[in-house]
Amino acid sequence: MATVSAPGGTATADAQPLTDGFHLVVDALKLNDVQVIYGVVGIPVTDLARVAQASGIRYIGFRHESDAGHAAAAAGFLTKRPGIALTVSAPGFLNGLVALADATTNCFPMVQISGSSERHIVDLKQGDYEELDQLAAAKPFAKAAYRVDRVEDIGRGVARAIRTAVSGRPGGVYLDIPAAVLGEVVDAATGAASLWRVVDPAPRQLPAPEAVDQAIELLAAAERPLAVLGKGAAYARADQRVREFIETTGLPFLPMSMAKGLLPDDHPQSAAAARSLALRRADVVMLVGARLNWLLAHGEPPHWNPDAKFIQVDIEPTELDSNQPIAAPLVGDIGSVMEALVERAKPGRIQVAAGWRQELGERSAHNAAKMADHLDADPHPMQFYGALRAIRDVLHEHPRAYVVNEGANALDFARNVIDMQQPRHRLDSGTWGVMGVGMGYAIAAAVESGDPVVAVEGDSAFGFDGMELETICRYQLPVVVVILNNGGVYRGDGTNAASADPSPTTLMPHAHHDRLIEAFGGKGYHATTPAELTTALTEALASGGPALIDCVIDPTAGTESGHLTNLNPQGVTAPAPDTPAKKK
Repeated sequence: MATVSAPGGTATADAQPLTDGFHLVVDALKLNDVQVIYGVVGIPVTDLARVAQASGIRYIGFRHESDAGHAAAAAGFLTKRPGIALTVSAPGFLNGLVALADATTNCFPMVQISGSSERHIVDLKQGDYEELDQLAAAKPFAKAAYRVDRVEDIGRGVARAIRTAVSGRPGGVYLDIPAAVLGEVVDAATGAASLWRVVDPAPRQLPAPEAVDQAIELLAAAERPLAVLGKGAAYARADQRVREFIETTGLPFLPMSMAKGLLPDDHPQSAAAARSLALRRADVVMLVGARLNWLLAHGEPPHWNPDAKFIQVDIEPTELDSNQPIAAPLVGDIGSVMEALVERAKPGRIQVAAGWRQELGERSAHNAAKMADHLDADPHPMQFYGALRAIRDVLHEHPRAYVVNEGANALDFARNVIDMQQPRHRLDSGTWGVMGVGMGYAIAAAVESGDPVVAVEGDSAFGFDGMELETICRYQLPVVVVILNNGGVYRGDGTNAASADPSPTTLMPHAHHDRLIEAFGGKGYHATTPAELTTALTEALASGGPALIDCVIDPTAGTESGHLTNLNPQGVTAPAPDTPAKKK
């Protein structure tokens, strides 16, 4: 327990040691094994970061609160412990709130701690510095929100936030600490007694035996069974149990993007290369840590078999039946559910028909051949496939490297080309499809693991958080950013017939993003061919330091909204300025 001098002067020899809210927050975090804080300092939290550093907690300072929050969320996913984000009051808090909401949607455990104005001033709207009712603002976007109004409640507030973030379905928690509470001085012994360590914050939740048996019966009776692995399965760290069940039953499996590597992408039971066929034909589907949301077309035809029966493994009972009837609900933590499935499934009870395996295998081989044709082509200017083939091949030589991926076309193409062999080594825009997560995720992956990170970014997505290159360089992190630069949002050949202004989707032509990182002391590369990209990425990874490769892509490459063109409303195209609109 750190102590501070008595306010207004030096404590006398017989005075009791004192502490304050800053030290109590840090002591509470340390007591609960927090090792890193991601944040942006300013009034009233600057001293909290200083005290954290002095205590041995690593503080990673960002240029924008949203990026710090995304880093904390990614840290939660990677470590299964709540990532901690620290922000200032009002505007800084609101910047961080985007990441907090995204963490909750993605089910990543995260705690955003923000300083705030005094309640009595906020409630009477007296106009305090950065006045805002932050607790009320956070509640709709977080799993839970708490405020600490007394210094003696700091330990309780931290404990509640940590348990809430990781228990049940993980999510983002907001912890509001007014400036006066942070600065409040209290007897050190009293302060120490108010702190505690959270015991078993995410206890096992066992599934009902009859539910397990029902799931096994459904799979045993299926003609075309399929397992869908979501990022919840990756987060659970039940890798061996998941693999044992998949391999002992022979079930074909389809990994969602952040579950890639839970089993290797080249596993013989993977149906990833036959995704559309697998969804359309499967008659019994087991969802493991995956939700039937928009990413899986809500389980609806024509994407799915209209007669499909669903088994769902989820820790949150209210998720069941949210889109389709769930024939066998398996409520519990994924590790316990998979263990029960293995134990209660008699050897040979679940048999996958040879015809179903052959059907998936043939479609996978057909699609793999088509992909090989795309990857083997070498057009000029460079296309997405040529660039990603080069990245994939270099990454094969660096199996420990993490891959961060965001964009529209950059995300869609990379997800299909870059295969993963290790669990939790791919992070992307996730359930909300948020752009601007890339640099925060990359920084967290590097900080939490110490391993190299390759962030594959669309040039538009990179623009949301590009200033964090300075953060990467300041901390000398092993992050290589590869920008697939086609000069636009979706593509760079947009036109504006109305004026000399660029079209809505046009970015700066011939931008040299590599020069940005050079301004901060990192290494910049400019690549216009797959061979140049291979050389640059190989050299950058070997250096172990910050680097950025500006990879020039054909501006005509890409499609509107990537694979989500169907989500764009199809209205009437605006008439050219010299074309009179027709009157009704």
